[in-house]
Amino acid sequence: MKITAIRFAKLTVPLVTPFKTALREVSFIEDLVVLIDTDKGQVGYGAAASTPIITGDTHQGMISIIKYFLAPKLIGLEIENLNHICHVIQSTVVANRSAKAALELAVYDLWGKLYQAPLYKLLGGGSSTLRTDITISVDGIDKMLADCDTAVKQGFDVLKVKIGNDLQQDIERVKAIYSGFSKHAKIRLDVNQGWNAKQTVFALQKLESENIELELVEQPVKSDDFKGLKYITERVNTPIMADESAFSPKQVIQLLEQNAVDIINIKVMKTGGLSRAIAIADITAQYQAQCMIGCMLEGSIAVAGAAHLASAKAQQITKIDLDGPALGQFDPVQGGVEFKGPSITLSSAPGLGITQIDGLQHIDNGVWPA
Repeated sequence: MKITAIRFAKLTVPLVTPFKTALREVSFIEDLVVLIDTDKGQVGYGAAASTPIITGDTHQGMISIIKYFLAPKLIGLEIENLNHICHVIQSTVVANRSAKAALELAVYDLWGKLYQAPLYKLLGGGSSTLRTDITISVDGIDKMLADCDTAVKQGFDVLKVKIGNDLQQDIERVKAIYSGFSKHAKIRLDVNQGWNAKQTVFALQKLESENIELELVEQPVKSDDFKGLKYITERVNTPIMADESAFSPKQVIQLLEQNAVDIINIKVMKTGGLSRAIAIADITAQYQAQCMIGCMLEGSIAVAGAAHLASAKAQQITKIDLDGPALGQFDPVQGGVEFKGPSITLSSAPGLGITQIDGLQHIDNGVWPA
């Protein structure tokens, strides 16, 4: 099965409620969809969101990198040579992680179709059902409490609470949410780089002194502040997780060698594709560290790849944060992975299992070769 062409489209899904963090506010899931055609008539699907403030990637930038640098090297390659294709994708340009991730997802989808097996089984097998947390956007306390109440009534038993824009108010938010919902759900905090190391220690020691037990705190400090992460981890009992600090396998090794964090958050878009996400999961196994599998705000095409990985690497990936598709008003993707409330169900169809995508807006001149 040879790659013959690479096409692009856009896919937009409105959110049920705006997605708010310390870094940004978003009202739509807006994905760039990458479609890889083959000489056997099979199509591979990948996707990525525009996240300039996190990965530096935009839709136009991804199209340009793929069309002018990556696609010319991929046309004609055999899907069965998966490792070689991933090496070409990773080595042709530096950075551009979301573009690489979208391409790799489409390649892995075709790899599954080539061997007529769902991706998670080819990656090592696992359960076809998973369970995710749900994100509670940063907002006023009353709104956040209302959102938590809605989530718990929908069956979610893990709440990932976004904070990080005001230290004192953040502490009050956490206390109120913990008081109201700790009997019904585990509480995770995502600070999105909103505090510094001393603020984090102050806040967590204060919360711990009031017997507030959080499952974890995600990326409290700036992404390059490894010393700050270590400073925090040494002074609090609450597990600390790296997100934006852990883009690459090399960074993960540095964090774990320094005992700077307890948990690594793997995101396929952040790592640059499934091949590097798999590598990170394998690295954490050597250090006996836990992983979370996460997403940013992508739709079900991109998140499907992460779900398949979570199933195949379940011994390492013990926490799942793949609620992105469930935040949309609808899912335009048929087949594939089903995201319904806290439940994630993987298809038994080959690859990612996608059969049709409604509402694709194909991009003019978005084909290579033209």
